[in-house]
This record gives sequence, C-alpha cells and structure tokens, in this order.
Amino acid sequence: MAARLVKQCTYLLREATATRISPAMAPVSRLRLARTAHKTLTFSAISHNSHSPGSLTELVEKDQVFTPYPERQEIDRLIEKATSPQELLELVGGDQSLHHNHAALILIRLSHLLSEKPEDKALLMQDIRFQQLLHLVSSQIATVWHGTLVKLLRSLYILALPGTSKELQSVEQEVRWRLRRLKYKHLVFLTESCAASMQEQHSKELLAELLVHLERRWTEIEDGRTVVAIMMKAGHLSESLMNRLEDKCLELVEQFGPDELRKVLVTLAAQSRRSVPLLRAISYHLIQKPLPLTKGMLLDLAYAYGKLSFHQTQVSQRLAADLLSLMPNLTSGEVARCAKSFAFLKWLNLPLFEAFAQHILDRAQNVTLPHLCSMLLAFARLNFHPEKEDQFFNLVHERLESALASLEPTLQVDLVWALCVLQQVQEVELQAVLHPGFHTRFLEGKCLKDQSTLQKLLHINATALLEHPDYKGPLLPASALASKPSAPDKKMTPLQKELQETLKVLLGSSERGCLEVATRYGWVLDAEVLLDADGQFLPLRDFVAPHLAQPVGSQPLPLGAKRVAFLRWEFPNFNSRSKDLLGRFVLARRHMLAAGFLLVDVPYYEWVELKSEWQKGAYLKDKMRKAVAEELAK
Repeated sequence: MAARLVKQCTYLLREATATRISPAMAPVSRLRLARTAHKTLTFSAISHNSHSPGSLTELVEKDQVFTPYPERQEIDRLIEKATSPQELLELVGGDQSLHHNHAALILIRLSHLLSEKPEDKALLMQDIRFQQLLHLVSSQIATVWHGTLVKLLRSLYILALPGTSKELQSVEQEVRWRLRRLKYKHLVFLTESCAASMQEQHSKELLAELLVHLERRWTEIEDGRTVVAIMMKAGHLSESLMNRLEDKCLELVEQFGPDELRKVLVTLAAQSRRSVPLLRAISYHLIQKPLPLTKGMLLDLAYAYGKLSFHQTQVSQRLAADLLSLMPNLTSGEVARCAKSFAFLKWLNLPLFEAFAQHILDRAQNVTLPHLCSMLLAFARLNFHPEKEDQFFNLVHERLESALASLEPTLQVDLVWALCVLQQVQEVELQAVLHPGFHTRFLEGKCLKDQSTLQKLLHINATALLEHPDYKGPLLPASALASKPSAPDKKMTPLQKELQETLKVLLGSSERGCLEVATRYGWVLDAEVLLDADGQFLPLRDFVAPHLAQPVGSQPLPLGAKRVAFLRWEFPNFNSRSKDLLGRFVLARRHMLAAGFLLVDVPYYEWVELKSEWQKGAYLKDKMRKAVAEELAK
C-alpha cells in the first residue's frame, strides 16, 4: 500500500512539473506545487479518489495557497534609495503600481527617515498622500508578509500614530491573528522593538498574547542572543516567562560571550532576581574562561553582584584585580560607583580601596559632592580607614561645611552617621542634624524610610552623648528615645532562638536578666545581666538603668557591680570572607562599651561549633568570666 502511494505521488509530481508555466511565474509556481504536493500526499492517505491524475492540476489552478512574494521591481529600488519623505510620498498615486507589500515598505522606510528628522513628523501626518498610504496598507493588510508585518507595526509606533487610529488597530489585530503562525524570530523582533510601545499605546491585549506565545514556544530558542534579548525586554513583564528564560540561560550559558553574561547579570540585578543556579553558572564561566572584560563590563558585573548580594570569592578577586589595574583610566564617577558596588557586596579589598581614596585625593578639585558622598558611605559600611585618613577626611569636612545644609535631609543624616561610624564627626555636623527644626519630620514619619532615618538619628545622638563629652547640644527629645516596638512578623534567626533558650537555662530566673533589651542609644541587646563583685547575678530590675529610655529601678549599683551585655553577630553582620564586623556593628560595640557595659560577643562562627546544650552554657559562662577578667586587668 505504501509503495503504491509513493508511486502515485511521484507520477503526480512529474505531471505537475510538465504543466505549462510562464517563466515569470516559475518561482511562484514552484512554491505552489510544494504546498499542493503536501496536501495531495495527505489527502491520498485517506481517499482512493485522490489517485486521479488530474487532481493535482486542479488544485494548482485553484486560488493560490498563500500570497507569493513578487520578483524585485524598480519601485523596490526607489524605496530603498529614497533619502527624504517626499521622495517616498511621490510614489503614492504615481506611475508606479504598488502591490500589497510596497505600501508597507514605504511606511517602514518613512519611519526610518523620520527617526533622523523628527521635526518633519507633524507635517507628514497632515499630508493627504500619507493618509492614502495608511488606508492602502489597512485595506491590504491580510496579504502583507510576516516579516514585513512585524516591521510595519514597529514603524507605526515610531511614527507615533494615536492609539485610536483605525490603521494602527488594524495592523495590531492582524498581528494578533498571526501570532501562532509567526516564526519565533518574529516574536523576538516584536518583543525587542514593540514591547515598550505596546504598554504606552495601551495595546495590553496584544502584549499579553505575545508574552503567552513567547512562553509556550520557549524551547524554540536556539542561541544566546535571543534569550538575552527577551530577558532584557520582556522578562520583567511575566514571572513565568522569566523562569523559562532562566532555564534556557542555564542550558546555553556555555555559548555566552562576556557581553551576554554582562547583560544577563544586569537584567537579574535590575529585577532583583537572585537566581542562585544561574549566578553560579555565570560565575563558573567567568572564572574558568579567559574572557576579555572591558572597563564597562567590570563595573556592570560589580554592580550586579553587589545588588544581588551574591558572594563568589574568585569572581570578586578577579573584579578587584582587573579594576585596580584600570584605576588610572577611571573617572571619579566610576570610582564612586565601583566603591558602592563593593560595599553592597561587603567585599573589602584593601589595595583597591586605598586606590579609591588616593584617586579622590589626586582629583580633589574635580570630585563632585555626590561622588564624594558615595565614597564616604561605602567606607563607613565596610569600616574602612584609609592610610591618608587625615587628608581624606579634611577634604570631606571642607566640602560638607558649605554644602551639608543644601543636601536632601535623609542624605544629611546618612553622611553624619557615616562620619560617626568612622569616628570623624565634628560638633557642627552633629548640631546640624540634631537641631529640633531638622529632625521633627522624622519623629513623626510612619514610612520605613523615615523610621530607618530616625534609627540613625538615635545612633548620632548616642555618639554625641557617649563619645563627645564636650558636646553642648542640642540633643533628641526624650520622647524620641523611647523604644519602638519591634515588627510582629519579624522572624527569629536560629542563632537568636538558641541563644535565648541557653540564656534562660543559664539565668534560671527572669529576675536575673532581661532578653531583647531596647536601649536609648538605638541598639537592642540580646540580653543584659548584672553581676556583683563576686560574679554572682543581681536582680536587674531593682537598680537604676541609665541606658534605658524608661528606667524601672531606683537603687544605685553596688560597689564593684558590672553590667554585661550579650551581643550576637550573625553571618550578614561581617564583611565577606572575614571576621571583621561591618561599620554599623562596630559602632554598636563602641557605644555599648562607652555606656559602661562589659560585652559578651557571640559570633555565628563560634556558636556553630557548639553541639550540646552543656557546651553552649559553658561557652557563655566562659565568655562572661573572660569579660570580667579583662576589665579587672585594665
């Protein structure tokens, strides 16, 4: 049966080939025959009547199966060579005959010319020939070829046709009907060139259908450029599509060049998508392949890794080494951006940061205040003190002296807080942000940003009280020092939970100590206990507590009594790959020491080694004994 079917198809094709066809229509006829042969083969499998020798000829003579693309004509050359809108408009209604694609090609060429001369766009819209051209395209839209159609839609968006235009709506509707038949490259073209315009033109239905088809046919993606383009242009519009694209990136990441790796990382950073498998794969190829990275790529990679807080030691080392070699070629803005990225990444490379500081000093006259502020905030986050500390901070104070009051209020607080962290704040700067006329707006604020700024004001106030004994004021009012209730949905960390359980067992009674103690300095202690001269626990609530905003006791401390504060340090509190605390937590330790506490530090890397409850209790007792012994040895 199969042999007879093949024999019959061969006969039909031979007969069709012998059919008289004019030379001009030969290419078109070959296309028709290919489509007709396919249909005849399918039909023959289910009907014996299709064996008739005349059946294929009849199909060929019927209406054409699809619209053929005509041979190249003189008008095609005129459209390509046109250098002004008028040359193109003269073709409308002229001696040249326009087929269904010519009108679309003229509009595409018009949009290209007007993108270089946007001032002519308003005149074009009023030209009657342009309106005729739009009407012609709209009337023949069903016969426009796929590739021309998608380019036509982009051109109409470039020409800024109103969303109510019937011609634009006609083209959009035609694109919607054809989405299933368009090649994937056409969908990608629409995504790259039209996605933003669809949002602006309120073509939400077309955009939604485009995203659905991109997601359903994601397995058709075969190259890195395509997946990167879709990720950049449409990834943020669809969560499910972005998940598919991340999977495809993992599949194709070996083919990516340095620029594609950069684009993927920047896109992930812009969307705050911390896709760990993809980040690991990209990091592996950055390490293993000798990819040439330009200055711009290095800066973008540093930004992306910092924004996503993804720590990869070898990548960070390479970025730092490559940027250090390029330091003479960096501008002040690029240096500030790089320092900010490494600060977010919590990666303190001493040679690189020393080079940052020296760069600022060498270009002191040309450094703008925003760049200097970014450097200061980065140094404070990492608690970095440059070798030429005096010169650097003299420059900072000199620039802030006249400009601090002109900055945005939140930035003023951030800068003074950074100077407190680095122990470089001056009295005039403290007075600037602790003045009642300045901080009132934050005391009454309810948003998270205002509450964060108020927290920093408490730290600044504590610095003035504890580290500047000659400071005369002003200070924050007592109402601002009252402890704020913690967020009810804040989840306890494993270290915090285990530490509290161990302390409860160690203390035995709630009268001997307090957990989660909020101080008037803006810091929360994990626990506080009071020891007498013999190292025995005292009832904490019976004695005065000046560190609390609302003291509960009235008795003075016995002679030789010592307050002990327990402070836990989680993994995020440290610089990356280091046991050095970030600047914020260094400030907390200084304040608690200045307030008269003995500190029991509980870092995560020591606590994780303790396996049993007995070991944890013994560890805390040993820490308390050491803190007391160190105090007595002073």
